[in-house]
Parts: sequence; structure tokens; C-alpha cells
Amino acid sequence: NLVAKTPPSRDSLDMVALIEEVLALTRGELRRNRVLLQTDFADDLPQPLGDKIQLQQVVLNLVINAAEAMGRLETAPRDLLVGAANDGRAITVSVRDTGVSLSPAAVEQVFEAFHSTKPGGMGMGLAISRSIVEAHGGTIYAAVNHPRGMVFGFTLPVAGTTSDRQHG
Repeated sequence: NLVAKTPPSRDSLDMVALIEEVLALTRGELRRNRVLLQTDFADDLPQPLGDKIQLQQVVLNLVINAAEAMGRLETAPRDLLVGAANDGRAITVSVRDTGVSLSPAAVEQVFEAFHSTKPGGMGMGLAISRSIVEAHGGTIYAAVNHPRGMVFGFTLPVAGTTSDRQHG
């Protein structure tokens, strides 16, 4: 579907279940990198419309990137916090790690195709993730986590708050 540029399917999604399925798939990778996983899911998450497989791919990419970033650390905690929140207008899914912080210049380029901060990385995962999120009417972001590490996340509009409704 990504290659054919077909629009994503629009099914009602349980974001917590979607994220938990991805985390179940990544348990081995997290264990191998000695990552301590925590989750923080809001109780009141609406069900956005979207393509489950595509959005799982985004979450998978963010979680694996975080695990690999922390796996390269010699020492220090390897904490991963995956969360989902709702502000009434959008759902935000965030992946917060205690790995290596990127420079401001690297943060600016991180979603560009063929740009990679990983040894041997192709630089396509985050670019594809950005395309998927934008096709769902959302935005993707990266920010430095304090005191160290990164936060990657994305927002998805909540049904009934999209620009379609505002113009209609």
C-alpha cells in the first residue's frame, strides 16, 4: 500500500491495543538491549480512524530506534516510556528514551529520506513514518529528552475535529 500510494484504510482504532501489540513484538529486542519498558496510557483515549498496520509500523519503528539507541550505551539507565494521551483535539503517542541525545541540527534532519544517525542505517524508517502519519492527518515530531535521550512521537486528529468538519 505504501508503494502504490493508495490512501490508508480508515478503521476505528483502539490505540492502546495497537501499541500493546507492537510492544509484544518488540519484547525480545528490548530484552536484548536491556531496556526497562514502562507505559503510560490515558484512560479516555478516543478511537481515531486509521490504518492499523501502517500505524503499527510507525510505533514499531520508533520503539526499535529507541531500543537500538540505548543498546549502544556502555552504562547508564536504559529506560523507555511509551505513552498515549488525549487533549480533546488529538491523540499523542510518544516514545521517550534515555539513549543518546541528537544535536539540534540532527533533529532538524531526522525525518528526511536517506538521513540516518545509526551506523549502517538506511535513513528510511523515519521518513516513511512521517509519510504514514501525515497521510492520517497527523504530525510527527522529535525532541531532546532531558537529562538525556530523545522523545519521538506523533499526533493523530480525533474524529470530528478534522479540518473537514471545520469547513463543512
